[in-house]
Amino acid sequence: MLTIDLSRRVSLVTGGARGMGAEHARVLIAQGAQVTITDVLEVEGEALAAELGASAQFIQHDVADDEGWRRVMSSIAASRGGLDFLVNNAGIARFESLPETTVESFSRHQRINEMAVFLGMKHAVAPMTARGGGSIVNVSSLGGMRVGGNDIAYVSSKWAVRGMTKSAAKELGPLGIRVNSIHPGLVQTPMLAEVSDAVIRQRTNAVPLRRAGTPRDIANVVAFLLSDDASYVTGAEIVIDGGLGL
Repeated sequence: MLTIDLSRRVSLVTGGARGMGAEHARVLIAQGAQVTITDVLEVEGEALAAELGASAQFIQHDVADDEGWRRVMSSIAASRGGLDFLVNNAGIARFESLPETTVESFSRHQRINEMAVFLGMKHAVAPMTARGGGSIVNVSSLGGMRVGGNDIAYVSSKWAVRGMTKSAAKELGPLGIRVNSIHPGLVQTPMLAEVSDAVIRQRTNAVPLRRAGTPRDIANVVAFLLSDDASYVTGAEIVIDGGLGL
């Protein structure tokens, strides 16, 4: 029987001010967790933390900045006493052909989608080990499992997340830290603003379940992977795409 109870667990969700990240925060708090939301979007992040109440707090945070991670972890230690869960959710997506992709665009994808995941895992090890273990969920993408074209910067960063997850899972398992990746397909988030309505309709029609996913569809899986109900799951890659990748 599933009994997802995250009471008194301390969680950090990056890119949590809106979209999937905000829903991760809502679901984790509903299951009893204390959640620190980080994002570069200060106004949206503060508003969400106020909406969610005393179990939530917001810290403005550039996930690609090493010193920023140190500051966030110090703040969580001081206010919450440690860290049990990390959801590396922050990410960007721009869809450009290979000739159109600039060095700046490629590098930005690597910093936010890849470097930030590395930094998050790196800085989570000490506080999680101090509490006897923990659980990390890295948000990759269906684009980390297959390619669609015109997405070389995005795809390269999301495939990297998939590989880093497995490497970290193998290394951190003996410390009691589980690491898994999720691979959402088409999901109704602000990130879809980068995609035309025609392309969204085309992709939705290609989904066997005939709908785009919702942030709640993704957040429910994240909550499971973080919880003790998934205590023997690590190094896994969970595709959440309504069958789009079949």
